[in-house]
Amino acid sequence: MKKYVFFRIIRSLVSIFLVTTLTYIIIYSLVPRSDVFKNDTMVSKLKADPDKLTDYENTAFSKMNYIEYYDTKSLLAKAEKDSPEVTAKPTAANKQLLEKWGDKNGFTIHQFKIGKGFYATRELSLLERLGRFYGNLIQWDNPWAVHDAKNPNMPRYLKFENDKLAGFALVGSGTKYRYQIYFNSSFPYIHQNFLKFNLGTSYPTFAGIPVTTVIGARQGKTEVVQNVYPNGKTFNSADNIYSRQYQPKAKQDSSVRERYGDDYTNTTQNYQDPSMIGTSFKAGIWALIISYVISIPMAILMARYKGKWFDKAGTAIVTILIAVPSLAFIYAFRYLGSSLFGLPDSFPTQGASSFASWVSPTVILGLLSVSGLVIWFRRYMIDQQSSDYVKFAKAKGLNDGEIYRKHIFKNASIPIVQGIPGSIIGLIGGATITETIFAMPGMGKMLPDAIISHNNPIVIGLVFIFTTIAVFSVLLGDILMTIVDPRIKLSTSGDD
Repeated sequence: MKKYVFFRIIRSLVSIFLVTTLTYIIIYSLVPRSDVFKNDTMVSKLKADPDKLTDYENTAFSKMNYIEYYDTKSLLAKAEKDSPEVTAKPTAANKQLLEKWGDKNGFTIHQFKIGKGFYATRELSLLERLGRFYGNLIQWDNPWAVHDAKNPNMPRYLKFENDKLAGFALVGSGTKYRYQIYFNSSFPYIHQNFLKFNLGTSYPTFAGIPVTTVIGARQGKTEVVQNVYPNGKTFNSADNIYSRQYQPKAKQDSSVRERYGDDYTNTTQNYQDPSMIGTSFKAGIWALIISYVISIPMAILMARYKGKWFDKAGTAIVTILIAVPSLAFIYAFRYLGSSLFGLPDSFPTQGASSFASWVSPTVILGLLSVSGLVIWFRRYMIDQQSSDYVKFAKAKGLNDGEIYRKHIFKNASIPIVQGIPGSIIGLIGGATITETIFAMPGMGKMLPDAIISHNNPIVIGLVFIFTTIAVFSVLLGDILMTIVDPRIKLSTSGDD
């Protein structure tokens, strides 16, 4: 089994690479780059200033790995190494020197329309873009990650210690993050900062924010908590102390440095609500539980009493659920939840902190899956009724209840367990309509929104995440089958 799991992991990684690469090639080859600015309001605001507009567009293309771009200041800093006499003045001599540098390094020299200042661009090949994407995909923190010429004597180490602020943690110095591994009461209780995924920078929506932050960072209002800092003072602050990052002294606030007592003064904020992926995952898991709790007993009873009133009533209900369009179903149940039970018809009304906000969208999402599960599971149970092992069990004198409980359901649990990971993926990624109607800040509508707004980094990031979850869910389903039924052996071809 170990050999099987190893090769399955290798194949999974290859699958993730191929799907992500294919998506990357399609987007960067077939989608015109000018479409990036179709929904960008900054472009219309900057049209009166062509120089700023040019700088804005080139900066955006640079962040999205279409080009490599140097503005006037950056260009001069590069060119001065070869030609110390070059200046920013828009003269023919300076232009000649810069073009000489450009020819040597593969850059094209341009001039701004109004100010006539110089700037340089270089087209990145598709292979180079892919190389940059995968080359920066995984970022490891280490004691040599920080390079600060003004702090040459900075100690560099990793050690476990009982930190005054974070408690027992793996603490680093010279690292980007202060706390490499730490523990707290938030799920999954053990957290780390030493490995980060870099999926690029979001643009034009969520402009300038890392894709991983857009998808995985908490949302909503800032949450103020009380902490006792190393200087012994107690402060109420929204700072996320576990996110402390190194900050050069020139950028530090003196009061913040005095509070923390070191150079790790840059922090993110604490927010009250789950992240986009957390919101979708939470709703999806509960919806999955609801759908299985309803559909499995219903399908078992329908199969057991095939052709009788319960089976006919269940078939009628399932038929109605299938016939009613999803949009109408969601609106109808949203109205019933609001009018009969006083549940909010919009998620932001009471926010993620209120249990009531989750009830309607989660129940609806679960009910939308019931019809398909009932049909499939009922058919499977009916097929099992004619199996030889069922006939043998009846010959032994077992009643119907014992046969269903001890034999049919045990065998049926194998495909059920195998299908659970895939069902989770479907609920997380397929809740587009539900999340849109309830205005839930989840992942369900992120992919279509990113495609419409031409946010290429978000599209590629989501494809990478969904592909990763999907391919490993298949492996998880196989492993779960061996737990449910030890008779199933996972092995590669030729193994025992």
